[in-house]
Amino acid sequence: METRQEIIDATTDDGDMAVLLTQPVDPAPAGAAGGHWPAVLMFIDAPGIRSATREFTARLAAEGYLVVTPDLHHRQGRLLNALETTPPDGATAQEMVWGWIAAMTDDQIQHDGDRALAAAGVASDTPIVTIGFCLGARAVVRRMLRDGARVRAGAGWHPSFLADDEPDSPHLSASRLEQPLFLGIGDADEVQSIAMHQRFLDVVEPLAHVRVDIFEGADHGYTWPGFPNYHAAAATGSWNATLEMFRAAFS
Repeated sequence: METRQEIIDATTDDGDMAVLLTQPVDPAPAGAAGGHWPAVLMFIDAPGIRSATREFTARLAAEGYLVVTPDLHHRQGRLLNALETTPPDGATAQEMVWGWIAAMTDDQIQHDGDRALAAAGVASDTPIVTIGFCLGARAVVRRMLRDGARVRAGAGWHPSFLADDEPDSPHLSASRLEQPLFLGIGDADEVQSIAMHQRFLDVVEPLAHVRVDIFEGADHGYTWPGFPNYHAAAATGSWNATLEMFRAAFS
């Protein structure tokens, strides 16, 4: 299915935010909620919106979805990404990206998601699904816990920060997840190892609607073709599991 992309602006409490919208060229089927294709709220990974992000959203939209991707780094600048942004003097690219991560809060990320959906014309009572990568996977869990009646399913690929020592760590409330969740984790992840997620995994293990796939040999960031950590089996397995879940959510 042919798709189209555009950047729109959403107004947040911290100024304007770019939102990448990707959707089929063809109009949504008759009777579609809100008059648009089923909506996917996509939470980016730490490197930001880049060509690989655009390619992924186009592939997902081609399956019949409106993919709404807020620029979570907008408080640092417009459409920053690790590949095209020069680090500040004395800093490495990795240090720059970690600084972007540290500057965001969970509440800010969810606020950005709300404003992005509204700017895209997705009404607050319209069901959605959500997907996220790296830190975006934590945002997926937060969204599902906060808005479970609306979010019909969520997917987190090579997740980060699913368990920490803070009083609001996601693992402490994960037992309240009510909708289907898919997590794809590489057993060779050197950034966010399985051990770092274990407290979360232990909580969701009894939940029949939570699926966790462990991919042998896959490292963090296994999603993105053309990059060193790309892992075809993990990316394909996560894609198939996510699509199956999303289709069921809107059936």
